[in-house]
Amino acid sequence: MSTPTTTIRRVATSAQPPAKEPIMAKGTILVIDDERDLIDLVRYNLEKEGFEVIAATDGQSGLEVASKHAPDLVVLDLMMPGFDGLQVCQRLRADPRTARMPVIMLTAKATEADRIVGLELGADDYITKPFSPQEVVARVKAVLRRVAAQHEQPAVVRSGELQIDLLGHEVTVNGNRVGLTATEFRILHLLVSRPGRVFNRDEIISSASTNDSAVFDRTVDVHMMSVRRKLGAAGDQIETVRGFGYKFRPAGT
Repeated sequence: MSTPTTTIRRVATSAQPPAKEPIMAKGTILVIDDERDLIDLVRYNLEKEGFEVIAATDGQSGLEVASKHAPDLVVLDLMMPGFDGLQVCQRLRADPRTARMPVIMLTAKATEADRIVGLELGADDYITKPFSPQEVVARVKAVLRRVAAQHEQPAVVRSGELQIDLLGHEVTVNGNRVGLTATEFRILHLLVSRPGRVFNRDEIISSASTNDSAVFDRTVDVHMMSVRRKLGAAGDQIETVRGFGYKFRPAGT
């Protein structure tokens, strides 16, 4: 007795699963740190948000990677063997190819003097260890948004005798340099970014505050008074809109 044979037919089909669209990276982030575990942690969280991450474990190689790959932002550790973070930041700013590259300092040193030195050398933000990975992601996004907004604006705003170098963070009146604090400059920058627009206190506080420098509702008026005083006659271009906030009125309007 023969055993029945079962024939299995394989039906060929030309139908293919829909191709996945490639995920466009939000930007390339260079992480320079001598701690590989920290690099991996930051990489994991940034890549989850759609960023492409490249890394270097010392200052010299970090400079070479920055020059070669032109990342959109650098997360830079302060304490490293060889070139430390301050030296790397200084060299990035001195090289025309990397001079405008945003830099976020990452460090365990939390003294005010260290922060000031880092910011004066051109760092765009400063994060103190220990930190949450979500904080790094939030800071990266915030700095990239700020840089994008700056690129849409002229590098220098002139209004009468007042001149504001938005990239060089320098203000002059009638050719004389005005010594604004970092907070005062951020406030002035916000106002001149949209001449004639009234900014309320919450918007001013949000724009002027950083992790290391908080602005509160009760101090907004004090900062405004200081900016006006330092600008002299040009300070009249900052107008108080009672019950709403402040606005910048260009000279001659």
